[in-house]
Amino acid sequence: MTLAQYTVLGRALIEERDDEVLGLLPRPARRGGFALQARAVIGAATLEVAIWRLAHVFRLLYEVIELELVRAGPLAGLVLRVYWQLLAWLVGCRLPPVRFDFSFPRPADTEGCMRNFPAPWRFGAPASALWFEASWLKLPLCRDEAALRAFLNDGVMYILLPRRDGVISDRLRAQLERSRPAWPDLDEVARAKHMSDSSLQRHLATEGTAFQTIEDDLRRDLAIFRLNTSDVSLGRLAPELGFSESSSFERAFKGWTGCSPGVYRRIGRGQSIHCAGCPVESST
Repeated sequence: MTLAQYTVLGRALIEERDDEVLGLLPRPARRGGFALQARAVIGAATLEVAIWRLAHVFRLLYEVIELELVRAGPLAGLVLRVYWQLLAWLVGCRLPPVRFDFSFPRPADTEGCMRNFPAPWRFGAPASALWFEASWLKLPLCRDEAALRAFLNDGVMYILLPRRDGVISDRLRAQLERSRPAWPDLDEVARAKHMSDSSLQRHLATEGTAFQTIEDDLRRDLAIFRLNTSDVSLGRLAPELGFSESSSFERAFKGWTGCSPGVYRRIGRGQSIHCAGCPVESST
């Protein structure tokens, strides 16, 4: 499933259940509540003021549970991580967490479920909280009403999508997606960011990725989406994805999925086809 498809699914579930956090709170968070909270904080002078405003509106909306700002020496903490993406967006940076507290004993298996918490953990704490450097509270907000409207339009992506640590890589992917079907190369992308090729590559390496990986991941996601949702021919789809020939696209797609584009499309339409190595294969 691509990120675009995951977002569509998330929106559909929120609309069907009328619950913006899909069961994560004791009662449904009805649609429009998140937008109301975001609008309440957009004019705040600092992140600290924004958090206090957010906590106040949250308390009015969801009585039975609170969002609280706490302090412990040089650290500040929040009790609900669901708002971390909004707060990081408001100040235009990552707000790296330094510790996660959990008010329950350590589960028997934490390997998979704890991947979304990229900092040291402490179980059996007095309260569940996300901790960060208190100095971040003095950061000024850098978003305006126009930016807020765009953010709320894609709000479900910030709430539901798996957390990704990349900053440069995320922006690079967005830049490639906006530039389609031009598909600029590494040199063009680096110039647009006022960086050298080597500097951009170093930044991407620190995020555990590379230009070609980001480009291929985006091409794969777009190809899967187009094959599943349209009747576009492979001859037209290949140049859309930056391939000069259909054969090059077909080889790349088979490397990504284990199936040729044509077979993948037929499988997606429920046809009984055996495709060795394909993760969605069906047997004849």
